[in-house]
Amino acid sequence: MRAFFGPPEPGRILLGTYPLWDEALALVNRDLAVTLPEQGPLALMGLPPWDGDEVENVYVALPNGEWHGNPLDPTSVDDPAGALEVVAEAAQDTVMELLWQAWPVCGEHGIGMHPREADGQLSWWCAGGRTPREPAHVRASVGGLASLVHPSRPNRKRRRAD
Repeated sequence: MRAFFGPPEPGRILLGTYPLWDEALALVNRDLAVTLPEQGPLALMGLPPWDGDEVENVYVALPNGEWHGNPLDPTSVDDPAGALEVVAEAAQDTVMELLWQAWPVCGEHGIGMHPREADGQLSWWCAGGRTPREPAHVRASVGGLASLVHPSRPNRKRRRAD
């Protein structure tokens, strides 16, 4: 609720309000959980319009409700590919600007990656290293960075042959 003549106040968006943005954010949060496990999941925050003829501005925010950057493009709300692209870009803007670090980072080159379409799906793309032997490449699909993490194997004691 806002005060009379006061600015609209942001609030968390209820799950299910924007289903495609929810699905996109779930994929991005999978990548965030594996790359920044100490960081809680991102959330959608809404800023109600000043005027009833305008649309709600929706942002990707840190767990504390802070966000950075432009609102999600409302034309992407009904387009699965467009929804994933705008949510991934907004998440990256929020994480990088508010946590002051590149995200996500390529495990091979140690540089920030960017969302880019590759083979019909949105992927995290790395510009590569400084030499021709380290070309630009797709690291993983958005939501697929967990596939690059190898779980540690428990130590197995070897049996001695008697």
